[in-house]
Amino acid sequence: MKQGSNRRLANVKTRTETGFEYVKSSLDLMTPFAKKILKEAAPFFPGEEEELRRELDRVEEMARFVDEHERLVGKLQEIFMCMKDLSYSIQRSKESTLSVVELFEIKSQLLEMTNIRKLCAEAGDVPEELVPEDVTEALDVLDPRKDRLNTFYIYNDFSEKLADLRKRKHDIEIKVRKAQKARKEVIRKEYGILLTPKFDVILSRGSEEYEKAKQIEDLEQISEDYMSVTFQLGKSDAIYQLDQEMDGITVEIEEEEQRVRGILSAAIGRHEAVLLDNCQRIGELEVMLAKAIYGIRHHCTKPEIVEEHVIEFEEGRHLQVEEILSAKGKAYHPISVSLENGVTCITGANMGGKTISLKLTGLIPMLAQYGFLVPCSKAKIGLSNYMQILIGDSQSVERGLSSFGSEMEELKEILDRSQDRSLILIDEIASGTNPVEGLALTKSLIDYLKERPYISLITTHFDAVKEEPDIVNMQVRGLANADFRKLDSELRRANRRERINIISKYMDYSLYRVTGSREVPRDALNIARMLGLNESIIEGAKKYIK
Repeated sequence: MKQGSNRRLANVKTRTETGFEYVKSSLDLMTPFAKKILKEAAPFFPGEEEELRRELDRVEEMARFVDEHERLVGKLQEIFMCMKDLSYSIQRSKESTLSVVELFEIKSQLLEMTNIRKLCAEAGDVPEELVPEDVTEALDVLDPRKDRLNTFYIYNDFSEKLADLRKRKHDIEIKVRKAQKARKEVIRKEYGILLTPKFDVILSRGSEEYEKAKQIEDLEQISEDYMSVTFQLGKSDAIYQLDQEMDGITVEIEEEEQRVRGILSAAIGRHEAVLLDNCQRIGELEVMLAKAIYGIRHHCTKPEIVEEHVIEFEEGRHLQVEEILSAKGKAYHPISVSLENGVTCITGANMGGKTISLKLTGLIPMLAQYGFLVPCSKAKIGLSNYMQILIGDSQSVERGLSSFGSEMEELKEILDRSQDRSLILIDEIASGTNPVEGLALTKSLIDYLKERPYISLITTHFDAVKEEPDIVNMQVRGLANADFRKLDSELRRANRRERINIISKYMDYSLYRVTGSREVPRDALNIARMLGLNESIIEGAKKYIK
Protein backbone atom coordinates (compact mmCIF):
# COMPACT_ATOMS: atom_id res chain seq x y z
CA MET A 1 0.00 0.00 0.00
CA LYS A 2 1.41 3.36 -0.99
CA GLN A 3 2.56 5.58 1.87
CA GLY A 4 4.42 8.79 2.52
CA SER A 5 2.82 11.22 0.06
CA ASN A 6 2.26 14.79 1.21
CA ARG A 7 -0.31 15.44 -1.51
CA ARG A 8 -3.99 15.38 -0.61
CA LEU A 9 -6.52 13.86 -2.94
CA ALA A 10 -9.61 14.66 -0.86
CA ASN A 11 -10.42 16.17 2.50
CA VAL A 12 -11.95 14.30 5.43
CA LYS A 13 -15.50 15.39 4.58
CA THR A 14 -15.24 14.06 1.04
CA ARG A 15 -13.71 10.77 2.19
CA THR A 16 -16.52 10.44 4.73
CA GLU A 17 -19.46 11.55 2.56
CA THR A 18 -18.49 9.29 -0.34
CA GLY A 19 -18.29 6.31 2.02
CA PHE A 20 -14.54 5.76 1.65
CA GLU A 21 -13.83 6.11 5.38
CA TYR A 22 -16.63 3.63 6.05
CA VAL A 23 -14.93 1.05 3.84
CA LYS A 24 -11.55 1.69 5.51
CA SER A 25 -13.05 1.27 8.97
CA SER A 26 -14.71 -1.98 7.85
CA LEU A 27 -11.37 -3.68 7.18
CA ASP A 28 -10.75 -6.25 9.90
CA LEU A 29 -7.20 -5.39 11.04
CA MET A 30 -5.54 -6.73 14.19
CA THR A 31 -1.84 -5.84 14.15
CA PRO A 32 -0.74 -2.32 15.08
CA PHE A 33 1.47 -2.35 11.98
CA ALA A 34 -1.47 -2.83 9.63
CA LYS A 35 -3.56 -0.18 11.39
CA LYS A 36 -0.71 2.31 11.09
CA ILE A 37 -0.18 1.50 7.41
CA LEU A 38 -3.89 1.95 6.63
CA LYS A 39 -4.04 5.21 8.59
CA GLU A 40 -1.04 6.62 6.69
CA ALA A 41 -2.06 5.22 3.30
CA ALA A 42 -1.63 7.60 0.37
CA PRO A 43 -3.46 7.49 -2.97
CA PHE A 44 -1.87 7.03 -6.37
CA PHE A 45 -1.90 10.13 -8.57
CA PRO A 46 -1.77 10.72 -12.34
CA GLY A 47 1.59 9.54 -13.63
CA GLU A 48 1.60 6.61 -11.18
CA GLU A 49 -0.77 4.42 -13.18
CA GLU A 50 1.72 1.59 -13.59
CA GLU A 51 2.48 1.45 -9.85
CA LEU A 52 -1.26 1.36 -9.12
CA ARG A 53 -1.81 -1.45 -11.62
CA ARG A 54 0.85 -3.49 -9.85
CA GLU A 55 -0.79 -2.76 -6.49
CA LEU A 56 -4.20 -3.86 -7.77
CA ASP A 57 -2.65 -6.99 -9.30
CA ARG A 58 -1.28 -7.87 -5.85
CA VAL A 59 -4.72 -7.42 -4.27
CA GLU A 60 -6.28 -9.59 -6.97
CA GLU A 61 -3.60 -12.25 -6.44
CA MET A 62 -4.23 -12.09 -2.70
CA ALA A 63 -7.95 -12.63 -3.31
CA ARG A 64 -7.08 -15.83 -5.16
CA PHE A 65 -4.77 -16.77 -2.28
CA VAL A 66 -7.65 -16.30 0.21
CA ASP A 67 -9.93 -18.50 -1.92
CA GLU A 68 -7.34 -21.27 -2.18
CA HIS A 69 -5.94 -21.21 1.38
CA GLU A 70 -8.85 -20.58 3.74
CA ARG A 71 -7.36 -22.66 6.58
CA LEU A 72 -3.95 -21.02 6.27
CA VAL A 73 -5.48 -17.53 6.21
CA GLY A 74 -7.29 -18.37 9.45
CA LYS A 75 -3.96 -19.36 11.05
CA LEU A 76 -2.35 -16.13 9.89
CA GLN A 77 -5.17 -14.11 11.42
CA GLU A 78 -4.74 -15.94 14.73
CA ILE A 79 -1.07 -14.94 14.73
CA PHE A 80 -1.94 -11.33 13.84
CA MET A 81 -4.09 -11.16 16.98
CA CYS A 82 -1.05 -11.91 19.16
CA MET A 83 1.27 -9.26 17.76
CA LYS A 84 2.19 -6.04 19.56
CA ASP A 85 4.01 -2.89 18.54
CA LEU A 86 7.46 -3.42 20.04
CA SER A 87 9.23 -0.88 17.83
CA TYR A 88 10.11 1.32 20.83
CA SER A 89 11.80 -1.58 22.67
CA ILE A 90 13.59 -2.69 19.49
CA GLN A 91 14.84 0.81 18.71
CA ARG A 92 16.17 1.50 22.21
CA SER A 93 17.80 -1.94 22.56
CA LYS A 94 20.96 -0.57 20.90
CA GLU A 95 21.65 1.88 23.73
CA SER A 96 19.57 0.67 26.69
CA THR A 97 19.22 -2.51 28.70
CA LEU A 98 15.81 -4.07 28.14
CA SER A 99 13.78 -5.61 30.93
CA VAL A 100 13.03 -9.34 31.13
CA VAL A 101 9.44 -8.58 30.05
CA GLU A 102 10.64 -6.69 26.97
CA LEU A 103 13.02 -9.50 26.03
CA PHE A 104 10.20 -12.01 26.46
CA GLU A 105 7.88 -9.95 24.22
CA ILE A 106 10.57 -9.65 21.54
CA LYS A 107 11.19 -13.40 21.67
CA SER A 108 7.44 -14.02 21.29
CA GLN A 109 7.36 -11.64 18.31
CA LEU A 110 10.30 -13.44 16.71
CA LEU A 111 8.47 -16.76 17.12
CA GLU A 112 5.37 -15.28 15.46
CA MET A 113 7.48 -13.89 12.59
CA THR A 114 8.96 -17.35 12.12
CA ASN A 115 5.49 -18.93 12.10
CA ILE A 116 4.22 -16.42 9.52
CA ARG A 117 7.26 -17.13 7.36
CA LYS A 118 6.59 -20.89 7.59
CA LEU A 119 2.92 -20.47 6.65
CA CYS A 120 3.84 -18.31 3.67
CA ALA A 121 6.36 -20.94 2.56
CA GLU A 122 3.69 -23.63 2.95
CA ALA A 123 1.35 -21.70 0.64
CA GLY A 124 4.11 -20.93 -1.82
CA ASP A 125 2.35 -18.09 -3.62
CA VAL A 126 2.61 -15.12 -1.24
CA PRO A 127 4.41 -12.14 -2.86
CA GLU A 128 8.02 -12.22 -1.70
CA GLU A 129 7.99 -8.60 -0.54
CA LEU A 130 5.23 -9.46 1.98
CA VAL A 131 7.00 -12.48 3.50
CA PRO A 132 8.96 -11.75 6.72
CA GLU A 133 12.70 -12.30 6.47
CA ASP A 134 14.41 -15.13 8.36
CA VAL A 135 15.01 -14.16 12.02
CA THR A 136 16.65 -17.40 13.18
CA GLU A 137 19.87 -15.60 14.14
CA ALA A 138 18.01 -13.08 16.30
CA LEU A 139 15.84 -15.79 17.81
CA ASP A 140 18.91 -17.86 18.76
CA VAL A 141 20.15 -14.88 20.77
CA LEU A 142 17.13 -15.11 23.09
CA ASP A 143 16.65 -18.87 22.80
CA PRO A 144 20.10 -20.48 23.13
CA ARG A 145 18.54 -23.89 23.84
CA LYS A 146 16.55 -23.63 20.60
CA ASP A 147 13.48 -25.17 22.23
CA ARG A 148 11.31 -22.45 20.58
CA LEU A 149 8.90 -22.26 23.50
CA ASN A 150 6.96 -19.06 24.09
CA THR A 151 8.68 -18.40 27.42
CA PHE A 152 11.75 -16.43 28.49
CA TYR A 153 14.21 -16.63 31.36
CA ILE A 154 17.80 -15.51 31.86
CA TYR A 155 19.07 -19.05 31.30
CA ASN A 156 22.31 -20.37 32.79
CA ASP A 157 23.37 -20.93 29.18
CA PHE A 158 23.87 -17.16 28.87
CA SER A 159 26.68 -17.02 31.49
CA GLU A 160 28.97 -19.52 33.26
CA LYS A 161 29.30 -17.08 36.15
CA LEU A 162 25.53 -16.85 36.45
CA ALA A 163 25.25 -20.65 36.46
CA ASP A 164 27.87 -20.87 39.24
CA LEU A 165 26.20 -18.18 41.37
CA ARG A 166 22.79 -19.82 41.06
CA LYS A 167 24.28 -23.20 42.03
CA ARG A 168 25.91 -21.69 45.14
CA LYS A 169 22.64 -20.03 46.10
CA HIS A 170 20.76 -23.27 45.57
CA ASP A 171 23.23 -25.18 47.75
CA ILE A 172 22.78 -22.65 50.56
CA GLU A 173 18.99 -22.86 50.23
CA ILE A 174 19.26 -26.65 50.65
CA LYS A 175 21.41 -26.22 53.78
CA VAL A 176 18.92 -23.75 55.28
CA ARG A 177 16.04 -26.03 54.45
CA LYS A 178 17.71 -29.05 56.03
CA ALA A 179 18.51 -27.09 59.21
CA GLN A 180 14.93 -25.85 59.47
CA LYS A 181 13.51 -29.35 58.94
CA ALA A 182 15.79 -30.70 61.65
CA ARG A 183 14.63 -28.06 64.15
CA LYS A 184 11.02 -28.62 63.10
CA GLU A 185 11.41 -32.33 63.88
CA VAL A 186 12.94 -31.59 67.29
CA ILE A 187 9.96 -29.37 68.21
CA ARG A 188 7.55 -32.09 67.11
CA LYS A 189 9.26 -34.77 69.18
CA GLU A 190 9.93 -32.73 72.31
CA TYR A 191 6.77 -30.57 72.45
CA GLY A 192 4.26 -32.33 70.18
CA ILE A 193 3.82 -29.19 68.04
CA LEU A 194 3.66 -29.81 64.28
CA LEU A 195 4.83 -26.89 62.10
CA THR A 196 3.54 -26.44 58.55
CA PRO A 197 5.84 -26.78 55.51
CA LYS A 198 6.32 -23.00 55.84
CA PHE A 199 7.60 -23.59 59.39
CA ASP A 200 4.76 -21.79 61.18
CA VAL A 201 1.77 -22.83 63.29
CA ILE A 202 -1.49 -21.22 64.46
CA LEU A 203 -2.45 -22.06 68.04
CA SER A 204 -5.60 -21.24 70.05
CA ARG A 205 -5.15 -18.97 73.03
CA GLY A 206 -5.28 -20.88 76.31
CA SER A 207 -4.52 -24.23 74.69
CA GLU A 208 -1.85 -26.52 76.12
CA GLU A 209 0.18 -26.24 72.86
CA TYR A 210 0.00 -22.44 73.08
CA GLU A 211 1.52 -22.48 76.57
CA LYS A 212 4.29 -24.83 75.36
CA ALA A 213 5.02 -22.70 72.30
CA LYS A 214 5.62 -19.62 74.43
CA GLN A 215 8.47 -21.47 76.15
CA ILE A 216 10.25 -22.60 72.95
CA GLU A 217 13.15 -20.27 72.08
CA ASP A 218 13.17 -21.35 68.43
CA LEU A 219 9.59 -20.07 67.88
CA GLU A 220 8.74 -16.39 67.35
CA GLN A 221 5.26 -14.88 67.65
CA ILE A 222 4.54 -13.08 64.35
CA SER A 223 0.81 -12.26 64.57
CA GLU A 224 -2.28 -12.68 66.74
CA ASP A 225 -6.02 -12.03 66.99
CA TYR A 226 -8.55 -12.43 69.82
CA MET A 227 -8.77 -16.21 69.29
CA SER A 228 -5.35 -17.40 68.13
CA VAL A 229 -1.64 -16.66 67.83
CA THR A 230 0.70 -17.46 64.95
CA PHE A 231 4.23 -18.67 65.68
CA GLN A 232 7.07 -19.08 63.20
CA LEU A 233 10.42 -20.84 63.38
CA GLY A 234 13.04 -18.22 64.13
CA LYS A 235 16.50 -17.98 62.61
CA SER A 236 19.40 -19.56 64.44
CA ASP A 237 22.85 -18.00 64.23
CA ALA A 238 23.89 -20.56 61.66
CA ILE A 239 20.85 -19.94 59.49
CA TYR A 240 21.28 -16.17 59.86
CA GLN A 241 24.84 -16.46 58.55
CA LEU A 242 23.67 -18.61 55.64
CA ASP A 243 20.95 -16.04 54.81
CA GLN A 244 23.53 -13.27 54.85
CA GLU A 245 25.71 -15.23 52.47
CA MET A 246 22.71 -15.93 50.24
CA ASP A 247 21.73 -12.24 50.15
CA GLY A 248 25.21 -11.37 48.92
CA ILE A 249 25.00 -14.00 46.19
CA THR A 250 21.51 -12.73 45.20
CA VAL A 251 22.97 -9.25 44.62
CA GLU A 252 25.70 -10.77 42.46
CA ILE A 253 23.09 -12.75 40.52
CA GLU A 254 21.04 -9.61 39.87
CA GLU A 255 24.14 -7.75 38.68
CA GLU A 256 25.10 -10.62 36.39
CA GLU A 257 21.54 -10.91 35.02
CA GLN A 258 21.59 -7.19 34.27
CA ARG A 259 24.91 -7.61 32.47
CA VAL A 260 23.44 -10.49 30.44
CA ARG A 261 20.34 -8.44 29.62
CA GLY A 262 22.62 -5.70 28.36
CA ILE A 263 24.45 -8.14 26.09
CA LEU A 264 21.14 -9.57 24.81
CA SER A 265 19.72 -6.08 24.25
CA ALA A 266 22.75 -5.04 22.21
CA ALA A 267 22.48 -8.24 20.18
CA ILE A 268 18.81 -7.50 19.43
CA GLY A 269 19.80 -3.95 18.52
CA ARG A 270 22.07 -5.31 15.80
CA HIS A 271 18.99 -6.92 14.23
CA GLU A 272 16.88 -3.75 14.44
CA ALA A 273 16.62 -3.20 10.68
CA VAL A 274 15.35 -6.68 9.86
CA LEU A 275 12.92 -6.72 12.81
CA LEU A 276 11.36 -3.37 11.94
CA ASP A 277 11.26 -4.31 8.26
CA ASN A 278 9.45 -7.52 9.18
CA CYS A 279 6.88 -5.52 11.15
CA GLN A 280 6.29 -3.43 8.03
CA ARG A 281 5.99 -6.54 5.85
CA ILE A 282 3.54 -8.19 8.24
CA GLY A 283 1.46 -5.00 8.32
CA GLU A 284 1.39 -4.83 4.52
CA LEU A 285 0.52 -8.53 4.33
CA GLU A 286 -2.40 -8.08 6.71
CA VAL A 287 -3.69 -4.98 4.90
CA MET A 288 -3.47 -6.83 1.58
CA LEU A 289 -5.33 -9.81 3.05
CA ALA A 290 -7.97 -7.54 4.57
CA LYS A 291 -8.53 -5.72 1.27
CA ALA A 292 -8.80 -9.03 -0.56
CA ILE A 293 -11.23 -10.51 2.00
CA TYR A 294 -13.37 -7.35 1.94
CA GLY A 295 -13.39 -7.40 -1.86
CA ILE A 296 -14.48 -11.04 -1.94
CA ARG A 297 -17.25 -10.55 0.64
CA HIS A 298 -18.65 -7.55 -1.23
CA HIS A 299 -18.26 -8.94 -4.76
CA CYS A 300 -15.77 -6.30 -5.86
CA THR A 301 -13.67 -6.31 -9.00
CA LYS A 302 -10.31 -4.97 -10.13
CA PRO A 303 -10.72 -1.67 -12.00
CA GLU A 304 -8.98 -0.99 -15.28
CA ILE A 305 -6.60 1.95 -14.80
CA VAL A 306 -6.25 4.14 -17.89
CA GLU A 307 -4.26 7.26 -18.77
CA GLU A 308 -7.19 9.38 -19.97
CA HIS A 309 -9.32 11.13 -17.34
CA VAL A 310 -12.54 9.08 -17.28
CA ILE A 311 -14.78 7.43 -14.72
CA GLU A 312 -16.83 4.53 -15.98
CA PHE A 313 -18.44 1.71 -14.07
CA GLU A 314 -21.25 -0.78 -14.54
CA GLU A 315 -23.64 -2.01 -11.85
CA GLY A 316 -21.94 0.04 -9.17
CA ARG A 317 -23.04 -0.35 -5.55
CA HIS A 318 -22.54 2.03 -2.65
CA LEU A 319 -21.31 -0.37 0.03
CA GLN A 320 -22.51 1.55 3.08
CA VAL A 321 -26.02 2.04 1.69
CA GLU A 322 -26.11 -1.56 0.44
CA GLU A 323 -25.30 -2.89 3.92
CA ILE A 324 -27.97 -0.69 5.51
CA LEU A 325 -30.59 -1.90 3.03
CA SER A 326 -29.46 -5.51 3.40
CA ALA A 327 -29.93 -5.27 7.18
CA LYS A 328 -33.52 -4.17 6.52
CA GLY A 329 -34.11 -6.98 4.04
CA LYS A 330 -34.19 -4.63 1.05
CA ALA A 331 -32.44 -4.93 -2.29
CA TYR A 332 -29.93 -2.40 -3.61
CA HIS A 333 -30.37 -1.18 -7.19
CA PRO A 334 -26.97 -0.91 -8.91
CA ILE A 335 -26.30 1.97 -11.30
CA SER A 336 -23.92 2.52 -14.21
CA VAL A 337 -22.07 5.74 -14.97
CA SER A 338 -19.81 6.95 -17.79
CA LEU A 339 -18.10 10.33 -17.31
CA GLU A 340 -15.30 12.24 -18.94
CA ASN A 341 -14.02 15.82 -18.70
CA GLY A 342 -17.00 18.15 -18.84
CA VAL A 343 -20.22 18.70 -16.91
CA THR A 344 -22.87 16.06 -16.33
CA CYS A 345 -26.12 16.89 -14.55
CA ILE A 346 -28.41 14.38 -12.89
CA THR A 347 -32.02 15.50 -12.68
CA GLY A 348 -35.04 13.82 -11.16
CA ALA A 349 -37.36 13.96 -8.18
CA ASN A 350 -36.32 13.49 -4.58
CA MET A 351 -36.42 9.85 -3.48
CA GLY A 352 -34.78 9.03 -6.80
CA GLY A 353 -31.35 8.29 -5.37
CA LYS A 354 -29.50 11.21 -7.02
CA THR A 355 -27.38 11.88 -3.95
CA ILE A 356 -26.40 8.20 -3.56
CA SER A 357 -25.43 8.15 -7.25
CA LEU A 358 -23.26 11.19 -6.62
CA LYS A 359 -21.57 9.60 -3.61
CA LEU A 360 -21.00 6.35 -5.50
CA THR A 361 -19.35 8.28 -8.33
CA GLY A 362 -16.85 9.54 -5.78
CA LEU A 363 -16.45 6.26 -3.88
CA ILE A 364 -15.44 4.01 -6.77
CA PRO A 365 -12.59 6.14 -8.19
CA MET A 366 -11.35 6.95 -4.67
CA LEU A 367 -11.23 3.28 -3.73
CA ALA A 368 -9.38 2.59 -6.99
CA GLN A 369 -6.79 5.31 -6.34
CA TYR A 370 -6.11 3.86 -2.89
CA GLY A 371 -5.57 0.39 -4.34
CA PHE A 372 -8.89 -1.24 -3.44
CA LEU A 373 -11.06 -3.54 -5.51
CA VAL A 374 -14.24 -1.67 -6.40
CA PRO A 375 -17.94 -2.58 -5.88
CA CYS A 376 -19.19 -2.98 -9.43
CA SER A 377 -19.12 -5.53 -12.23
CA LYS A 378 -16.70 -3.51 -14.37
CA ALA A 379 -14.81 -0.22 -14.03
CA LYS A 380 -12.46 1.99 -16.02
CA ILE A 381 -10.77 4.71 -13.99
CA GLY A 382 -8.47 7.57 -15.02
CA LEU A 383 -6.66 9.00 -11.99
CA SER A 384 -7.59 12.41 -10.57
CA ASN A 385 -5.37 15.00 -8.91
CA TYR A 386 -8.21 16.27 -6.74
CA MET A 387 -11.61 15.02 -5.60
CA GLN A 388 -14.16 17.00 -3.65
CA ILE A 389 -17.84 16.69 -2.85
CA LEU A 390 -20.24 19.45 -1.85
CA ILE A 391 -23.24 17.98 -0.14
CA GLY A 392 -25.78 18.67 2.58
CA ASP A 393 -27.19 21.83 4.13
CA SER A 394 -24.94 22.13 7.18
CA GLN A 395 -24.92 25.53 8.84
CA SER A 396 -21.79 27.21 10.18
CA VAL A 397 -23.21 28.18 13.57
CA GLU A 398 -19.93 29.52 14.91
CA ARG A 399 -19.62 32.03 12.07
CA GLY A 400 -23.31 32.83 11.86
CA LEU A 401 -23.65 31.47 8.33
CA SER A 402 -26.89 30.05 6.95
CA SER A 403 -26.91 26.77 5.06
CA PHE A 404 -26.60 28.73 1.81
CA GLY A 405 -23.72 30.81 3.16
CA SER A 406 -21.89 27.73 4.37
CA GLU A 407 -22.49 26.06 1.01
CA MET A 408 -21.03 29.03 -0.88
CA GLU A 409 -17.99 29.06 1.38
CA GLU A 410 -17.36 25.38 0.68
CA LEU A 411 -17.89 25.91 -3.05
CA LYS A 412 -15.31 28.70 -3.08
CA GLU A 413 -12.74 26.48 -1.38
CA ILE A 414 -13.41 23.63 -3.82
CA LEU A 415 -13.03 25.84 -6.88
CA ASP A 416 -9.92 27.53 -5.47
CA ARG A 417 -8.22 24.17 -4.87
CA SER A 418 -9.33 22.48 -8.08
CA GLN A 419 -6.67 21.69 -10.64
CA ASP A 420 -6.10 19.71 -13.79
CA ARG A 421 -7.84 16.30 -13.70
CA SER A 422 -10.21 17.12 -10.83
CA LEU A 423 -13.40 15.30 -9.91
CA ILE A 424 -16.02 17.77 -8.66
CA LEU A 425 -19.24 16.38 -7.15
CA ILE A 426 -21.97 18.88 -6.25
CA ASP A 427 -25.35 17.97 -4.77
CA GLU A 428 -28.35 20.29 -5.22
CA ILE A 429 -26.40 23.54 -5.36
CA ALA A 430 -28.26 26.69 -4.29
CA SER A 431 -31.27 24.76 -2.99
CA GLY A 432 -31.23 27.00 0.08
CA THR A 433 -32.04 30.23 -1.77
CA ASN A 434 -34.91 31.48 -3.95
CA PRO A 435 -35.48 29.46 -7.16
CA VAL A 436 -34.72 32.32 -9.59
CA GLU A 437 -31.31 33.06 -8.12
CA GLY A 438 -30.68 29.38 -7.48
CA LEU A 439 -31.24 28.47 -11.12
CA ALA A 440 -29.13 31.40 -12.31
CA LEU A 441 -26.29 30.41 -9.98
CA THR A 442 -26.47 26.77 -11.07
CA LYS A 443 -26.35 27.69 -14.77
CA SER A 444 -23.44 30.05 -14.21
CA LEU A 445 -21.53 27.41 -12.25
CA ILE A 446 -22.09 24.97 -15.11
CA ASP A 447 -20.69 27.54 -17.57
CA TYR A 448 -17.64 27.97 -15.34
CA LEU A 449 -16.99 24.22 -14.97
CA LYS A 450 -17.47 23.51 -18.70
CA GLU A 451 -14.29 25.47 -19.42
CA ARG A 452 -12.15 23.54 -16.93
CA PRO A 453 -10.37 20.17 -17.35
CA TYR A 454 -12.54 18.59 -14.66
CA ILE A 455 -15.05 15.79 -14.48
CA SER A 456 -17.99 17.61 -12.89
CA LEU A 457 -21.14 15.84 -11.76
CA ILE A 458 -24.01 17.95 -10.46
CA THR A 459 -27.36 16.80 -9.11
CA THR A 460 -30.12 19.37 -9.35
CA HIS A 461 -33.87 19.76 -9.08
CA PHE A 462 -33.77 22.64 -11.61
CA ASP A 463 -35.13 21.06 -14.79
CA ALA A 464 -34.03 24.05 -16.88
CA VAL A 465 -30.39 23.00 -16.75
CA LYS A 466 -31.15 20.28 -19.28
CA GLU A 467 -31.37 23.02 -21.88
CA GLU A 468 -27.76 24.09 -21.29
CA PRO A 469 -25.50 23.37 -24.31
CA ASP A 470 -22.42 21.15 -24.07
CA ILE A 471 -23.47 19.28 -20.94
CA VAL A 472 -24.57 15.70 -20.47
CA ASN A 473 -27.98 15.35 -18.88
CA MET A 474 -28.79 12.14 -17.00
CA GLN A 475 -32.02 11.31 -15.28
CA VAL A 476 -33.12 8.80 -12.68
CA ARG A 477 -35.66 6.45 -14.25
CA GLY A 478 -37.72 6.70 -11.10
CA LEU A 479 -41.32 5.57 -11.59
CA ALA A 480 -41.25 5.86 -15.39
CA ASN A 481 -41.67 2.12 -15.92
CA ALA A 482 -43.65 1.34 -12.77
CA ASP A 483 -46.89 -0.61 -12.82
CA PHE A 484 -49.05 2.16 -11.33
CA ARG A 485 -52.16 -0.02 -11.13
CA LYS A 486 -50.32 -2.54 -8.95
CA LEU A 487 -48.60 0.25 -6.99
CA ASP A 488 -51.91 2.01 -6.29
CA SER A 489 -53.41 -1.29 -5.15
CA GLU A 490 -50.60 -1.85 -2.63
CA LEU A 491 -50.75 1.75 -1.36
CA ARG A 492 -54.51 1.55 -0.68
CA ARG A 493 -53.98 -1.43 1.63
CA ALA A 494 -50.94 0.07 3.39
CA ASN A 495 -50.72 2.27 6.45
CA ARG A 496 -48.98 5.61 6.44
CA ARG A 497 -45.63 4.26 7.64
CA GLU A 498 -45.52 1.54 4.96
CA ARG A 499 -46.24 3.78 1.96
CA ILE A 500 -42.75 5.25 1.57
CA ASN A 501 -41.22 1.77 1.55
CA ILE A 502 -43.72 0.58 -1.03
CA ILE A 503 -42.97 3.50 -3.35
CA SER A 504 -39.22 2.90 -2.91
CA LYS A 505 -39.74 -0.70 -3.97
CA TYR A 506 -41.16 0.44 -7.30
CA MET A 507 -38.50 3.11 -7.91
CA ASP A 508 -35.91 2.40 -10.59
CA TYR A 509 -32.73 4.15 -9.42
CA SER A 510 -30.75 3.53 -12.59
CA LEU A 511 -29.56 6.50 -14.67
CA TYR A 512 -30.11 7.06 -18.37
CA ARG A 513 -28.75 9.69 -20.68
CA VAL A 514 -31.25 12.25 -21.98
CA THR A 515 -30.88 13.63 -25.49
CA GLY A 516 -32.97 16.23 -27.29
CA SER A 517 -35.91 17.90 -25.56
CA ARG A 518 -37.34 14.83 -23.90
CA GLU A 519 -39.71 15.82 -21.13
CA VAL A 520 -38.46 15.47 -17.57
CA PRO A 521 -40.45 12.85 -15.61
CA ARG A 522 -42.81 14.33 -13.03
CA ASP A 523 -42.11 11.82 -10.27
CA ALA A 524 -42.50 14.47 -7.58
CA LEU A 525 -46.16 15.01 -8.52
CA ASN A 526 -46.76 11.27 -8.85
CA ILE A 527 -45.29 10.61 -5.41
CA ALA A 528 -47.27 13.47 -3.85
CA ARG A 529 -50.51 12.13 -5.38
CA MET A 530 -49.85 8.55 -4.27
CA LEU A 531 -49.16 9.73 -0.74
CA GLY A 532 -52.60 11.33 -0.68
CA LEU A 533 -52.00 15.04 -1.37
CA ASN A 534 -55.20 16.80 -2.42
CA GLU A 535 -55.87 16.13 -6.12
CA SER A 536 -56.73 19.75 -6.84
CA ILE A 537 -53.22 20.76 -5.71
CA ILE A 538 -51.71 18.14 -8.02
CA GLU A 539 -53.75 19.37 -11.00
CA GLY A 540 -52.91 22.98 -10.20
CA ALA A 541 -49.20 22.13 -10.21
CA LYS A 542 -49.56 20.47 -13.61
CA LYS A 543 -51.06 23.70 -15.02
CA TYR A 544 -48.15 25.75 -13.73
CA ILE A 545 -45.71 23.30 -15.27
CA LYS A 546 -47.38 23.72 -18.63
